[in-house]
Amino acid sequence: MKFLIFLGSVRTSTPPRPARLGERVSKACLSFFSTCYPEHEIELIDPLEYELGAVFKPHFSYSKRTVPQDLDLLADKIRTADGYIMLSPEYNHSISPALANLLNHFGSSLFSYKPSAIVTYSSGQWGGMRAAVGMRVFLSELGCLPVSSMVHIPHAQEVFEEDGTTQVNQDHNRWGSYINRTFSQLVWWAQACVEQTEKSDPHALISAFTGTPADRDAP
Repeated sequence: MKFLIFLGSVRTSTPPRPARLGERVSKACLSFFSTCYPEHEIELIDPLEYELGAVFKPHFSYSKRTVPQDLDLLADKIRTADGYIMLSPEYNHSISPALANLLNHFGSSLFSYKPSAIVTYSSGQWGGMRAAVGMRVFLSELGCLPVSSMVHIPHAQEVFEEDGTTQVNQDHNRWGSYINRTFSQLVWWAQACVEQTEKSDPHALISAFTGTPADRDAP
């Protein structure tokens, strides 16, 4: 199967230090996942690598001939993935604006009927857990329902090095067990969704929302 991990940060400035704290957390998640599930493919999606434009215009608002290439390529990656890991810091008790902005560029039909996992972090004591509460609603609306187990990493700068390795004063095995508890749920649900989709195409049961908002209105 194929999984995508979305890094929900574009901050490269300081303070606070270190800059791009989420980058080391994403590298750690990639390492733990690949070690535990080497048979599956996982790819990091970094919003800094995508030009989204100053004016918000989602992928589905373009015609096929005018859609930006990098946006189209990312849409294909989302469509073909079997599950997602959503990694976010906490901004005002909420999901990262960078992550929300990136995900809002794509319709829910690309994410639907696949599971997601929530990973949050902070440089402080809470580990982004308040952002995770709101992420459950956000991801559910996208159609990639989050698994029940979540990962919260407080003081992430004291847990992982820049390359994502566990710092020497940390218990690597304990962190691996904690994080992989969530990833194991993600993989289980992804496999279940793949098998069920092969039996019954969910998109054939309920058509994707492609028209006006009035299409969702009750009769």
